[in-house]
Amino acid sequence: MTRIRRVTEDDAPALLNIYAPYITDTTITFEDVIPSVENFKQRIRDISENFPYLVAVDDDNKILGYAYAHLYGPRAAYAWTVEASIYIDKNYKGHGLGTRLYQKLEDILKKQGVVNLMACITEENANSIKFHEKRGYKEVGTFHKVGFKFNRWLDVTWLQKDLNDCPQEMSPIIPWKKLD
Repeated sequence: MTRIRRVTEDDAPALLNIYAPYITDTTITFEDVIPSVENFKQRIRDISENFPYLVAVDDDNKILGYAYAHLYGPRAAYAWTVEASIYIDKNYKGHGLGTRLYQKLEDILKKQGVVNLMACITEENANSIKFHEKRGYKEVGTFHKVGFKFNRWLDVTWLQKDLNDCPQEMSPIIPWKKLD
């Protein structure tokens, strides 16, 4: 039985073990160098300051996957729009783990007051596009040949899901650490 919990900095090595093959073997991420454990710990600190960063663990507390959200852009006008990312251990794909992680992530973001949830997906990652569309995301645009990895140019597709209404007056996002 898997459960979902908040990330801790101590999870960084396990997260890197999941993430490294995405860097070295796929175009799912455009990152091309495996970050250090300290760098990953800093990412965890930075992201989880305001937004959810979740891990799925088995009964032995082994991390099977993780998902997080971060600001879509640094400008104030983007305060209610976030981008989501998810990485599942290659041995645990296809067991509903991604769905459970994303559902929890979306529930938290909705409580925080996030309006728009974005996903940036490389053209070669058709499974991710299908996954997001199944969850209610709509394609909003494709940027052609904007990434270069493994000696080829790649397109990225952006998908969007509305989590909350767009009122005329917005309240600040509730930081994740301040939610119950």
